[in-house]
Amino acid sequence: MTKRLLLFAQLSLLAAAVFAQPAPKPYGALPTDRQIKWQETEMYCIIHFSMATFDDKEWGYGDEPNSLFDPSGFNAAQIVGAAKAGGFKGIVVVAKHHDGFCLWPTRTTSHNISQSPYKGGKGDVVKEYQQACDKLNMKLGIYCSPWDRANTFYGKPEYLEIYRAQLKELYSNYGPLFMSWHDGANGGDGFYGGAREQRTIDRSTYYDWENTWAITRKMQPGAAIFGDAGADVRWVGNEEGHAGETSWETYTPESSEPGKQPANGLVKYWLGTEGTRDGKYWMPAECDVPLRSGWFYHQSQDGQSKSPYQLLDLYYKSVGRGACLDLGLSPDKTGIITPEDQKILKTFGQLVKQTFAVNLAKGASFTASNVRGHNNQKFGTAHLTDNDRYSYWATDDKVTTPSLIVDLHQPKTFNVIRLRENIKLGQRIESVAVDVLKGKGWKQIATATSIGANRLIRLPQNITAQKVRLRITGSPVCIALSDFGLFKEPVHLSAPEIKRTAKGEVSITTEAPVAKILYTLNGTAPNNSSKVYDNPFMLANGGVIKAASFDNGKRSDMKTIEFGPVKTDWHISVDEDKGKDLIKAVDNDPYTFAEVPVGEKYGLVVDLGSERRISRFTYLPRQDKHTDGMTDAYEFYYSNDGKEWTKAINGEFSNIKSNPILQIVPLQSAIKARYFKFVPLRVISGDKAEIAEIGILN
Repeated sequence: MTKRLLLFAQLSLLAAAVFAQPAPKPYGALPTDRQIKWQETEMYCIIHFSMATFDDKEWGYGDEPNSLFDPSGFNAAQIVGAAKAGGFKGIVVVAKHHDGFCLWPTRTTSHNISQSPYKGGKGDVVKEYQQACDKLNMKLGIYCSPWDRANTFYGKPEYLEIYRAQLKELYSNYGPLFMSWHDGANGGDGFYGGAREQRTIDRSTYYDWENTWAITRKMQPGAAIFGDAGADVRWVGNEEGHAGETSWETYTPESSEPGKQPANGLVKYWLGTEGTRDGKYWMPAECDVPLRSGWFYHQSQDGQSKSPYQLLDLYYKSVGRGACLDLGLSPDKTGIITPEDQKILKTFGQLVKQTFAVNLAKGASFTASNVRGHNNQKFGTAHLTDNDRYSYWATDDKVTTPSLIVDLHQPKTFNVIRLRENIKLGQRIESVAVDVLKGKGWKQIATATSIGANRLIRLPQNITAQKVRLRITGSPVCIALSDFGLFKEPVHLSAPEIKRTAKGEVSITTEAPVAKILYTLNGTAPNNSSKVYDNPFMLANGGVIKAASFDNGKRSDMKTIEFGPVKTDWHISVDEDKGKDLIKAVDNDPYTFAEVPVGEKYGLVVDLGSERRISRFTYLPRQDKHTDGMTDAYEFYYSNDGKEWTKAINGEFSNIKSNPILQIVPLQSAIKARYFKFVPLRVISGDKAEIAEIGILN
């Protein structure tokens, strides 16, 4: 009896030791509470509506009169409601952009809304956004541009106190905030109170970010700070809306100038796309991208917004890679989101909701190769489908590559896999593989890296299976997986692709066969009475094509594209004949480019072969992710004889470094000419302008 009691006591102590197994030790840099809440937000919208909306620019110069800002029907509730309908959980208000105009009645500058005609000088757009967010249960964040092209003191010590005073006003009167957004565009030419000059700053030291951000921490402790170098959220390094296929939540910013501390506008921004494995800081990525081509509203971009399925693709490449998606919305001059953009947002929100409404793994039987301390209650697989991001399946310390078999009990069809880690314990898993049981053997259907807060694996085709296996193929420590999900994205028709050859032949295609493609050339949306596409057709003189796929009573998103006249008869030269590979500026290949000298005495001269109507010109910067030679200031001339020139317009390509898209520049009035000349006045870097494509629109 004594021996039995002793054995029972030993077994009891062993069981107690097993079930008292401690949680896994945290790994690497860890998130703060504010960062966790930010990552749970997943999607929000940044709203660009200010002075640049009314002068049709991306960046205002700072000399715009206050009287220009006068929206006739600004409706914050409509704007915030459009974002909410899209499934977004908050907005970031651009309270002051680079032109320095403040959308609240600030005491720091006269360049503000109280000096505009809006509501007789009694308006406060930021307050209207705040009230709309409160009413619709949406989070509110603030963007206040550090760069101020209007302010007399920019570049001098006095301006820092002005900027900090603006932050304090915003923090005091419009909280609580979930985010404080700080742009990396800093320094350059501007109005500066009438000086009209170029001003540069030391981006590493000028804003004294440590003490400036201390104001945020004190006045808005719940606000995540965004910047190129953090402090809480990093820029992903592009404005295309996607993180890297491998995307680490940790990051060690590196300065782009040796010997200086990294700061906003002074980092090797391309490193932000993937982050840093075992980085010094927990600093996840924000993927910012405009719904339209640019951040501000331009009428010329109507009909060219990203489709709901393009947004869904970006969702998988941002939220699905552990980042947050920050979608840019651009209210029009009236002060509302256009009906077209409203519809896109609503449809996108419905797609996300429909896709993730049912976790097909719910109710499945899970068999794990290892459970930490055999403690199924605390560390078992039941936590994988309990909708709690921070309960988790964990393994023993020495088990870093476990497997999990999921029995769905009957064949089910899915095309999306979701995995999440308990990020309170760090980002641990480096790689996984997923298999399905086919006959008597397992077949691999997917792999992924860097799980983190969220990893969505979008499969290229539907998979039907009863048993699924997850294999952790790489992890430096034991795992802490909080979620396993299988989902079915609904079937859809993809929008057609429209291409034109150098000679002007247009072809319209789809990814998969459809019943028919309908298109128009008169600017209207295609419907059942529109022309059926059956063969390529010529469009040598240019025009607008709108096309959509139709099948079984369904219609795809509409594709819109505008072409200029073909360039086959164009002849090209450069003043003083100092260019290189000039033909590449008109070869219809976006990945080649001509080299042209920079400066007023040079220019790329194009002979159109005959007189043409020109209402706009187009400039495409190089598309190879390099910024050397990107033009950001220009002049555009026209001539009937190629000798006597008239200036049609001059200006700048704002934000072209971060968003190197096709630039469409409307002339003040349409002209007729045989010749035009594009003069690059300034480039982002380098000593030559490198032009991928130059063109005109009728």
